Amino acid sequence: MVLVRPKGSGNIGSVARAMKNTGLQDLALVGGGRTDSLSARSMAVHAREILEGARRFETIRDAVADCGLVVGTTCRKGLYRDHVELPRGAAQDLVAAVRADDAGPAALIFGPEDHGLSNADLKHCQRLVAIPSHPEQPSLNLAQAVMVCLYEIYLAAALGPPREERIKRAPAEAVEALFDRMKETLLKVGFLDPQNPEHILLALRRVLGRAGLEERDVKILSGLFRQVEWYTRGGWEVAEEKRRKGLKLR
Repeated sequence: MVLVRPKGSGNIGSVARAMKNTGLQDLALVGGGRTDSLSARSMAVHAREILEGARRFETIRDAVADCGLVVGTTCRKGLYRDHVELPRGAAQDLVAAVRADDAGPAALIFGPEDHGLSNADLKHCQRLVAIPSHPEQPSLNLAQAVMVCLYEIYLAAALGPPREERIKRAPAEAVEALFDRMKETLLKVGFLDPQNPEHILLALRRVLGRAGLEERDVKILSGLFRQVEWYTRGGWEVAEEKRRKGLKLR
């Protein structure tokens, strides 16, 4: 469970209690959040060990570096939020991802109480969920939203066999390194708008996030973009010369 820039310590305590109710232990805080206040400890009740064991990170990227599947949450609509799904489906995939052979952890991310996850935050999420609610009051309290999602995860883990996870997902940090290289290369070849490169990159993240990337996939794609960079730096002359001589490029 990852809370990004949480504002209310009472909400952090309530989240810890919801985690205790559903059998989860690993709480990560990104960008602050008090766990030692009276409000946090009071709301946590019997889950104070989760508060005390909360890990702190400066960035979302650091918090989810070893995760195979990263799911974000939102209640807002927008260009980068039109691919949301229900918590139930995502919960089944989170459980399946964690139970896969040699799988790493999976992450569920919630943003700050006032605005939720920003578009910049969303780039670290492979999937995005939204909790259906009445249009007159679409946003839920942070702890309430967490409880709804964790309830679905608890059911997915406790009732019936989860969906089979057929792939071993690459760690999130390896995927982020791939996107760093992808961004650099696509800027060089003029495919991305230098003023707003994330516009297309978020779409690519969504496509690859749906597919799920194994470590071998990441290596292949990284190699592809390395080759593109080599080609643009003058490698095309070498390639053309080898073609003329009927030689292999490698």
